[in-house]
Amino acid sequence: MSAPSDTPQAPEVTEREARRVAEAAREQEWRKPSFAKELFLGRFRLDLIHPHPVSGAEDVRRGEAFLSRLRAFCETRVDGALIEREARIPDDVVEGLKELGALGMKIEPRYGGLGLTQVYYNRALALAGSASPAIGALLSAHQSIGVPQPLKMFGTQEQKDAFLPRLARTDISAFLLTEPDVGSDPARLATAAVPDGDDYVLDGVKLWTTNGVVADLLVVMARVPASEDHKGGITAFVVEADSPGITVEHRNTFMGLRGIENGVTRFHGVRVPAAHRIGPEGAGLKIALTTLNTGRLSLPAMCVGVGKWSLKIAREWSAVREQWGRPVARHEAVGAKISFIAATTFALEAVVDLASQMADENRNDIRIEAALAKLYGSEMGWLISDELVQIRGGRGFETADSLAARGERAVPAEQMLRDMRINRIFEGSTEIMHLLIAREAVDAHLKVAGDIIDPDKPLSDKARAGVDAAGFYARWLPKLVSGPGQLPNAYGEFRVPGHPDLSGHLRSVERSARKLARSTFYAMSRWQGRMETKQGFLGRVVDIGAELFAMSAACVRAEHLRADGDHGREAYQLADVFCRQARLRVEELFARLWSNTDAVDRRVVDGVLSGAYTWLEEGVIDPSGDGPWIADASPGPATGGNVHRPIR
Repeated sequence: MSAPSDTPQAPEVTEREARRVAEAAREQEWRKPSFAKELFLGRFRLDLIHPHPVSGAEDVRRGEAFLSRLRAFCETRVDGALIEREARIPDDVVEGLKELGALGMKIEPRYGGLGLTQVYYNRALALAGSASPAIGALLSAHQSIGVPQPLKMFGTQEQKDAFLPRLARTDISAFLLTEPDVGSDPARLATAAVPDGDDYVLDGVKLWTTNGVVADLLVVMARVPASEDHKGGITAFVVEADSPGITVEHRNTFMGLRGIENGVTRFHGVRVPAAHRIGPEGAGLKIALTTLNTGRLSLPAMCVGVGKWSLKIAREWSAVREQWGRPVARHEAVGAKISFIAATTFALEAVVDLASQMADENRNDIRIEAALAKLYGSEMGWLISDELVQIRGGRGFETADSLAARGERAVPAEQMLRDMRINRIFEGSTEIMHLLIAREAVDAHLKVAGDIIDPDKPLSDKARAGVDAAGFYARWLPKLVSGPGQLPNAYGEFRVPGHPDLSGHLRSVERSARKLARSTFYAMSRWQGRMETKQGFLGRVVDIGAELFAMSAACVRAEHLRADGDHGREAYQLADVFCRQARLRVEELFARLWSNTDAVDRRVVDGVLSGAYTWLEEGVIDPSGDGPWIADASPGPATGGNVHRPIR
């Protein structure tokens, strides 16, 4: 018998094949309007988000009632410090969440769930996550990307009847896509699902399975081989976690989120009934991406919770701690950080609430909005956490247990920083989110001009595409020259006596949207087929769009709160400050579209990879252990124990 290789046996695919798989999985059509899609095209469609959508009275009543129960539970039953110390959520806390109905927040009442709206689901996650980020992760992984959501959207009635009642009250679920050598490149997925009569037989290894250690039900992505009777392709299955042949080989531990039950799961000869397949063969990635259209909102929702907590701690601490005869908050260097935390928290909540309300209304396509919320929330939430640690100084670096042991308030700022770091990686890293959003942002261009820059297309297709592109750009480009953003009285409803003037910020958004669209067009004209390799440029385009979306959401939310008589003046102040800060960031990003170090960075990377700078690495000791960079994931039986422990 040959020794196992140092790398998993993932399929060998070219870059073009990988892109083809990803392209086939994305939703091709835009059947509903999209504010963010229009924004990237230079069209500021304020009418799509203003007036701010609102929840129905019954939805509010049920949502507020559950939040009250959840708050009482978290205050009396959840000890976040204990979860951090023991790196585990106590079983009785999980059982309490089940009894509360927290597993079924998004499941319809007819299946035993609570049927909360996306708005109140996200608020519940922010609340639970503030008590313990590990609990927020457990609930989110179960409902946002676990079995319930794909079943709701793509499952048969028989599957819903069989699984949703369990998932609403007793059973925890997990989502299994990632493999040791496969992350955001699913074309290389190695886990196989081979048809055998009325079953599929699963073999493979899945990594970073959040909830996988305690899960009762799994949604598993596996590759079905194509044959005469089977279309094949990456396919989604509901799998019982205690099925013979499933082994949770390892419970992973991390820098933060120490209480999450995340593991390595091996499948060896696991039989799954064909009736448990979700959707047709080959639809697995499309199901996963569609699920994430709203599922991604859970992560920025918890970032909002972190922002709110950080603001509270910054306010209380900065008023007490004195430096040179004044509270530190009165020193401009610290005050700027507090202003950033307050204004950005307001904007993050505005983004998440707006996107969630639009998800509930279901009249807009929010795939870009949800992705922007995830990207922006994770990046800004991390900055907020970092600024809080800086405001706290040495106490920010000290653990809560150590602070308590010497008689001070146990503020877990350093834990929050560690817990927040994963959000820039979870559910699509920042770099991958940039590429995903950029692809959607240029979709209109690729629809009319894609064949022109596609090297595989024949000349006849290129000629037809040239005619279509000429017509599209003849109509589109002139509209980017001028717009309402140049009219002094535009968006006058955001100019309210006694309040900061927000109309100027919206005019800036409109002008910037047109400028962004012109820049994107110029880049496509300049680089054509090489545009997809300009990841630095595309990332900045997306970051500009994220800032413009956040500015729009902040202004619309401020006006909504003012009209409702709910802290309107203060909301206008926060929106004004946030937009001023965001406009500075947008100016810098625009400048860096064309003046940057991308080209010289690539030369340095070439030098690093060729070993030209190994002399720079001398003078240190590498404390890393031995072993392969990527663990062997060859199919086969488990060789160790099973750490799976369902909570009953």
